[in-house]
Amino acid sequence: MAKLNFGGTEENVIMREEFPLEKARDILKEETIAIIGYGVQGPGQALNLKDNGFNVIVGQRSPSASYQKAIDDGFVPGETLFSIEEAADKATTIMYLLSDAAQIAVWPTLKPYLTKGKALYFSHGFGITFKERTGIIPPADIDVILAAPKGSGTSLRRLFLAGKGLNSSYAIFQDATGRAYDRVIALGIGIGSGYLFETNFKKEVYSDLTGERGTLMGAIQGLFAAQYDLLRSRGHSPSEAFNETVEEATESLYPLIAENGMDWMYANCSTTAQRGALDWWKKFRDATRPVFEELYDSVATGNEAQLSIDSNSKEDYRVKLEAELAELRESEMWRAGRTVRGLRPQNKK
Repeated sequence: MAKLNFGGTEENVIMREEFPLEKARDILKEETIAIIGYGVQGPGQALNLKDNGFNVIVGQRSPSASYQKAIDDGFVPGETLFSIEEAADKATTIMYLLSDAAQIAVWPTLKPYLTKGKALYFSHGFGITFKERTGIIPPADIDVILAAPKGSGTSLRRLFLAGKGLNSSYAIFQDATGRAYDRVIALGIGIGSGYLFETNFKKEVYSDLTGERGTLMGAIQGLFAAQYDLLRSRGHSPSEAFNETVEEATESLYPLIAENGMDWMYANCSTTAQRGALDWWKKFRDATRPVFEELYDSVATGNEAQLSIDSNSKEDYRVKLEAELAELRESEMWRAGRTVRGLRPQNKK
């Protein structure tokens, strides 16, 4: 374990160089790893582990689109693809990668298979942190661990295939066997993490829910919509408004920030852009900080968790979700986006 300095604060991190893949494979050589749920995180983590030489099986309801996707990805019914119950029974490590709502629903089915010495793995701290609300209370004689890639399962897989990796957090909620640390780090390396940083289940879910509702998705859509609508109301065309709001950000500037940092990006743009960005960024920080305070408090009190549990468990959730996604999809900004994406040189036939 290395201690690295991040802005004056030391953190424990695990890097591939100090915990190589060969070591991870050796630690888990006797393990059967069952991926329960083949939806968002399941495919990326399962395929990366499989390609890295681990013994991986999948548990998924059948018939379902996810079951068929597992078949399409090379998992074989009766050999490496089973029902949830069969996979959990065969496994020594169970990676519980269903959605939060599905984890709650499936928990009574899964719990009997959590026998002494097994490991229960999460990629999100929701179920355990809010266990009084979710009912997900694991038995005391198993390891309960977490490795949470900081990105989607799709990104995890794409970066793995490109020889890269997503950074992940790791946490140990319960160490019943004395092997929880080795297990979680080996799994974190196995799924293709760039490096692993230490956290706990509560901090993971608090930061994750804040990020999803904030700069990762909710806030960024809100900022995009506000600027696009303003430009349109002042007479700018859809193409101009979209390019200045979204396209330049995602196709040009954000990749530069990812590669070199914000200061480098500022230093390598026009002096007019530099001056404006430096003059205005603190105004946006100060304007949005109260919203982030409200958001974090809503997460910390469990309000966001309860809202998710209540809405995601309703029978008509998917219907209402599609209506909300359609509102985004059919907004002028994102209709303009479809047109602009189609005009990118790499997308033209």
